[in-house]
Amino acid sequence: MPHFSLEYSANMEDITDIAELCDVIRKSAIETGVFPQAGIRVRAMRADHVSIADGDPQNGFIDISIRLRAGRDLAVRKTATTAIFRAAEIFLTPVLKTHPIALSLEMRDIDPGLSPKLNTIRNHLRGNRADV
Repeated sequence: MPHFSLEYSANMEDITDIAELCDVIRKSAIETGVFPQAGIRVRAMRADHVSIADGDPQNGFIDISIRLRAGRDLAVRKTATTAIFRAAEIFLTPVLKTHPIALSLEMRDIDPGLSPKLNTIRNHLRGNRADV
């Protein structure tokens, strides 16, 4: 793991490519060297009903939540948090300059004793398959 979840206001779809933002986050997570590639999952959920700040319908938000298994020290998590947030910020710079948007990110640990896992993705990654 980790799991990267983006929650965003529906109006963000009119001004940016959410699927591309997911890919930017995936790539930046890999580049940190902190997360195993086979465990990375990025998904986005649109919030259709929101009321933000002064109620202006132009106001938007993107909230990035990162959940990962406990065990990485604080310095490593801070470095990864900074890198991933910066990648999202750079991608969104054009719309941040022209639209009222709140961008946030939070990383938190998952208790491994309460989170069983099964993942066969690494068995099927191109570099691990005999047919490639």
